[in-house]
Amino acid sequence: MNFQQLRSVREAVRQGFNLTAVAASLHTSQPGVSRQIRELEDELGIELFHRAGKRLTGLTPPGAAVLPIVERLLLEADNLKRAGENFASQSRGVLTIAATHSQARYALPPAVRDFSAAHPEVVLRLHQGGPKQVAEMLLSGEADIGVATEALAEYDELVALPSYRWTHAVVVPRGHALAQQAQRGESLSLEALARHPIITYEPGYTGRTHIDEAFARRGLPWNLVLSAMDADVIKTYVELGMGVGIIASMAFDEARDSALHAIDARHLFASNMTRVAVRRGAFLRSYAYEFIRSFAPPLTRTLVDQALAQAPGSRFDI
Repeated sequence: MNFQQLRSVREAVRQGFNLTAVAASLHTSQPGVSRQIRELEDELGIELFHRAGKRLTGLTPPGAAVLPIVERLLLEADNLKRAGENFASQSRGVLTIAATHSQARYALPPAVRDFSAAHPEVVLRLHQGGPKQVAEMLLSGEADIGVATEALAEYDELVALPSYRWTHAVVVPRGHALAQQAQRGESLSLEALARHPIITYEPGYTGRTHIDEAFARRGLPWNLVLSAMDADVIKTYVELGMGVGIIASMAFDEARDSALHAIDARHLFASNMTRVAVRRGAFLRSYAYEFIRSFAPPLTRTLVDQALAQAPGSRFDI
């Protein structure tokens, strides 16, 4: 048994049983992948995959039982390598962060700047994606740390730590009726908002769930004319007069967004929690803990380790 055999099995599942894609991912040949899988099956005395000719079509029941063990062995092998690197060179390495567009654009920059200044020999890689993509990058080992508002707490394989709460704002062109109402000191109501065409985030992004829930609770129909993943896109179309925008309040900059007026909407929509996540069981190098604390100061190494030690499915709060 060797690690290449285990990687071939794991990658076959990840690539939807497409051996051509597996070979490309592992930088080897398709016959080589097939041989590695067959040799492991012969050694274990079981078939891990259903086959149609030479094609893999799915996991057998024994394969489904063995896969978590394969994943665990490969994770521990990676942990062993990281532990060695951590003690051999504590100040050098690569740290990969996966984050949603909003977090990467508005929340992460100060932490990235401060961390890079303190750790000039650590190369930071920043990947962006939707909340589920962030979770998948963590689960696959492509990323060390994930930052998102939605989805991360839904995976038992991840430890999702609360970092900060934020609220939404409504943005409108200057001179808009809602802006004039706010300037008179009148509070914005959900009913008034629902009378306008609305531009906001796509489902599953940046607190969209709480927006949907607020209108549903009041039984208010609302006219969604455009949805996007990024607040800058939403603001662009608000400036064009297509509708009023609902964005994360942190995404509004009065100087940069001088053509728009922001109205506090915390009384309309529930607050949102951004979480920092790591894969359960993964070895974190010392500078990974330091990046987490740079982004969310309450998340000390002790607190992170306590969360990692909790049973899967536990919710950790600070």
